[in-house]
Amino acid sequence: MFGYYSILSSEVYDLDKPIGHSFGDVEYYAERLKGCKGPILEPATGTGRILIPLLEQGFQVEGFDISTEMLEHCKRNCAEKGLAPKLSIERMEAFKTDTRYEAIIIPTGTFLLLHERESSIRALQNFYEHLQDGGRLIVDLLFETDMELGKVSERFWESPAGDVLTVEHRKVKNDWIHQYSVAHNRYERWRNGKLVESELERMPIRWYGIEEFKEILEKIGFADISVSADYQYGRRPTHGNQLLSFEAVANK
Repeated sequence: MFGYYSILSSEVYDLDKPIGHSFGDVEYYAERLKGCKGPILEPATGTGRILIPLLEQGFQVEGFDISTEMLEHCKRNCAEKGLAPKLSIERMEAFKTDTRYEAIIIPTGTFLLLHERESSIRALQNFYEHLQDGGRLIVDLLFETDMELGKVSERFWESPAGDVLTVEHRKVKNDWIHQYSVAHNRYERWRNGKLVESELERMPIRWYGIEEFKEILEKIGFADISVSADYQYGRRPTHGNQLLSFEAVANK
């Protein structure tokens, strides 16, 4: 019944957040990774919005995603830039490789799509296992601040082919016990005034407290954990609307 970053969703993402589009994260990650000479992994790499600028700056980045459609956009975007990184279909909590990475990065709250606590902890354990001794995990988290159910927001874009793409976003559930919310996104493609394609996407988002997430990282074995707000390294978070970047070192 529900898609997940399927054809229309991935097309809208590529239109709305083209390669190199930055929320401050592209510059932040380039700065925090400065000095990395070894392999870097970006789980949930999507269309390559961050992967490609990092590759162009000389970083050895590879990526994976759960969505075939998102990864196809990424491959096309890489090809247009003359880049050919290692890309694969994988899950954060289950991927396996012999490579041990100098850094693993998950920008812009993407990690929160793992809304089940057990899956998210397995993913963090998996990241730890795939880091070199002293390798760094950098992961961004967001707070859920708008808990109103039923409120609808709408946006639209025009594709290069002239189609009009729309998305209607509606939050439908808050699970206070298990700490996640669920939204439904309805995507539509309109051509010459007629609806020709539609998708319904279920989008769960988990939320964590700062101390809760730090404690999870510590129990897994991470050390030297820092939290920075709004892509300013060392800036202490002061309110719930800030984006938080956790950085932790694999202490093996």
